Amino acid sequence: MTGALWAIVAGVGFGLFQTLNRRAVAGMDVFVATFMQLMISALVLMSVCFASQDMSALWNAPWRAWLNFSLAGLIHFFLGWTFLNASQKRIGAARTSALVGTTPLFASAISLITLGEVPTLVSLAGIALIVAGVFVTNNPLSRKEEGKGSGAATEGWIALLLALAAPFFWSISPTFTRFGLQDLDSPLLGVAVGTVASVLCYGVALGIRSLRQPISAISTDAFIFKVAAGVLVGLSTWLRWVALDMAPVAFVLALTLISVPIVNLLTPLVVDRRLEQVTRRVWAGSLLIIGGSLILILM
Repeated sequence: MTGALWAIVAGVGFGLFQTLNRRAVAGMDVFVATFMQLMISALVLMSVCFASQDMSALWNAPWRAWLNFSLAGLIHFFLGWTFLNASQKRIGAARTSALVGTTPLFASAISLITLGEVPTLVSLAGIALIVAGVFVTNNPLSRKEEGKGSGAATEGWIALLLALAAPFFWSISPTFTRFGLQDLDSPLLGVAVGTVASVLCYGVALGIRSLRQPISAISTDAFIFKVAAGVLVGLSTWLRWVALDMAPVAFVLALTLISVPIVNLLTPLVVDRRLEQVTRRVWAGSLLIIGGSLILILM
């Protein structure tokens, strides 16, 4: 298979993951859901590493590689995935999936601040499309008009920030990944280290939290869907790295955006329609964000 096909398969996997994950988090505590997701993904990735990688390269890697990969994992998985699950639980998978597509927007902002890379006119057009897509997908002010009470606008802003927090952190983590790859040139081993570090830290944090707030019971339905979602995201993460090893980064990122329409199409079939409504507004916002992201990625 070519890098393009691997990227498409990874994008389909991420779309299926977000769809099943929405069903799972509806009946779970956000932090428990994220911990399970991390633990299952770590098991999947470590199994792939032991089966396909020279593990001695990891054991002999300098401490800087371990530190940078761990930091990348904590930012991407510990923080990013927590906000992803919180956003899905609050506004649904479809809106969250569309807003996750704003990652190139934050990457452009970070490049401007850290590298002084001023956006071109074409980039500004892409940014404008993304911003318009965010507004259309989840306009907090419009919630008042939907008859949801005077506090709906405030809740809408909180939900929007939760959704945008995940792509914000996902645009930061690659910096530490690049630093780590300078000392250990194995993206798969790197992402496995980051995932395991996140599991360990999350386990400690969840244990401390459980002393004050007991963990609620998990339904069988939520558990099954969470396990399936965790396996899918672990495999999809691996497949994306395979694609990145065979094709340009921009090309892979563009193709994995296929996850957005997949979520929009499948989520209403898996999740209760009262919890997940994929309206014309959501589709319009999704298309605007995808269009703007493609401009920023492929320009």
